[in-house]
Amino acid sequence: MSETIKNRICALRKYLVAHNLHAFIVPSSDSHLSEYPADRWKSREWISGFTGSAGTIVVTLHQAGLWTDSRYFLQADDELEGTGIELFKERIPETPTIAQWISESLKPGETVGVDGKVFSAKEANALLQTFAQKGLQLNTKFDPLEEIWENRPQIPQASVYELPIEFAGISPAEKIQNINAELAKLGANGLLVSSLDSIAWIFNLRGSDVEYNPVFVSYAYVSPKETVLFIDPKKVNPDVASHLQKEGVVLAHYSKFFDYVGALKGQTICIQSDKTSYCLWKQAAANNQIIDAVSPADLLKAQKNKVEIEGFRRALIKDGVALVRFFRWLEEAVPTGIVTEHLISEKLVEYRSQQEGFVGESFGTIAGFQGNGAIVHYHADKNTAKQVSKEGLLLIDSGGQYFDGTTDITRTVALGELSAEIKRDYTNVLKGHIALASAVFPEGTRGSQLDAFTRQFLWKSGANYLHGTGHGIGHFLNVHEGPQSIRMEENPVTLREGMVMSNEPGIYRTGKYGVRTENLVVVKECCETEFGKFYQFETLTLCPIDTSPIDIEMLSKEEIDWLNEYHQRVFNSLSPYLNEEEKAWLKEKTKGLPV
Repeated sequence: MSETIKNRICALRKYLVAHNLHAFIVPSSDSHLSEYPADRWKSREWISGFTGSAGTIVVTLHQAGLWTDSRYFLQADDELEGTGIELFKERIPETPTIAQWISESLKPGETVGVDGKVFSAKEANALLQTFAQKGLQLNTKFDPLEEIWENRPQIPQASVYELPIEFAGISPAEKIQNINAELAKLGANGLLVSSLDSIAWIFNLRGSDVEYNPVFVSYAYVSPKETVLFIDPKKVNPDVASHLQKEGVVLAHYSKFFDYVGALKGQTICIQSDKTSYCLWKQAAANNQIIDAVSPADLLKAQKNKVEIEGFRRALIKDGVALVRFFRWLEEAVPTGIVTEHLISEKLVEYRSQQEGFVGESFGTIAGFQGNGAIVHYHADKNTAKQVSKEGLLLIDSGGQYFDGTTDITRTVALGELSAEIKRDYTNVLKGHIALASAVFPEGTRGSQLDAFTRQFLWKSGANYLHGTGHGIGHFLNVHEGPQSIRMEENPVTLREGMVMSNEPGIYRTGKYGVRTENLVVVKECCETEFGKFYQFETLTLCPIDTSPIDIEMLSKEEIDWLNEYHQRVFNSLSPYLNEEEKAWLKEKTKGLPV
């Protein structure tokens, strides 16, 4: 594979020479800046061989580098071997930024190329400013992959389908009305939408254009005057088209969106610069005033309505039942020697698929045994997956897509004798998880203000993890959604009632093991006092947490009470759906710890 990658980079360098370019930046995104793009836009993966979901490659005439975050350091080291591409580890103090590295590698007057259709306006504008100070040019009009990528996949053509109101809770017409009300507060009279999950949510539609994410390739424009969905008409059957028209939605061809935006004049348009391509931003800004703000659609989508929250509760009961059956199977199967990391993925799909309303996985299962558990986004290949034996730790991060909602859960289970170090790490991660799950915080709190709740116990032992603690979860949509987050980096979006998020602290010892405990939580009002409103988290996920790796002496009475109460709720919620043998197994796994 490394020779194939070298040949592809060589082809890109020939393109650079032919077009008077001296470097080219290839991000991971598509024209909609999706985290997981359709195959057509997996350009960074094609040119580098790196398969992680986040990363950017820069190719100059003589060098190549790939930037990615801590989730993928080990994976990138492995996949880039022999390609001549240097790995740059993001958020490490000594790592230069892409702009710094390019500025040091090129000479004044030379030109950097990017495809402005897949590069965010925020990033492109920042690069323009930085490069101008260094005497470098930025050209955003090239897509070399269109020329050098033979047999490049086409734009997906799968049909869309409606998400019924009994799952969505609110009609498209109501959502559009709510969006227009929020636009008025911003002083805008139009919203340009290119994020695929936002479009799916607005119109109560789902699709299958992107693996794991039930979305479809499209654009939209929302305004009091008209709301237009730009989509290939072959993807919309007559019943769906008729329903959308009754909801006040105009349908237009996907290919006409840029022309439509170019024809807008004298409008005040809300565009989120980090979620909109540079080319689209330029097109809109040519004759209109732009308000760069968090999309009102995204904020409304993040605050789940009562129907969506009840859907999550149903989905997590279904998921919990499937997981009880899976972990019971795992316990019996490991001693037989048949279990591999890859088989774990297959069995999870098998058990989840037995649940009503299951559509598919919400992401590729991460099943890491021993040292592979330290690779945060590890993927087990069928041919190289480890056999799982009765020793050490097994980390399993998985999720499902149901019509009721999206699930995402991580459990770390002990399969054999554990060292004191493992038990200390496992317990510190659990303490952090409980601290966040138990948090009470005032209205206006940002996720960065809560992030230290989970890390404090690891920090005291000189440990840390570099990924975020919590991300938003879509309702039968993308497993990662914003705009809210819980992480060390500052995010101005405050946590609001109805936001569904993950709670997933962890620790990773390279080559040895990984520990992560993840549940989904929803923000709900706790109380209102003379000091204002206060919020707390309700834990939604229902699955036992392995108690065998816990150093009980490290837990406070309050922490033991939380775990015992959680386990009692898990048993009470799931047992009505289990047979007698399954109930007995679950009863044992949820028995209370001594106080």
